[in-house]
Amino acid sequence: MKNIINVSDQIKLDSERRAFVKLSTFAGVGIAASAVIPGAAIASVAEEKAEVKMQKGYQLTPHVLEYYKTAAS
Repeated sequence: MKNIINVSDQIKLDSERRAFVKLSTFAGVGIAASAVIPGAAIASVAEEKAEVKMQKGYQLTPHVLEYYKTAAS
């Protein structure tokens, strides 16, 4: 720890500490954001693909056609 001789040294030391705390806070927020944002982007792409596959209404598929053929005979 530094030996503080006068008040101006104390003020300078306090401002250096505050600057360090501010920079470390910004770095932490940046790291957290970079970890969260790619996950959100991947999740939104997966949701869009799921919506495209989901269709509404009656669908005439090959196994349904086969059923109608066997039921008609």
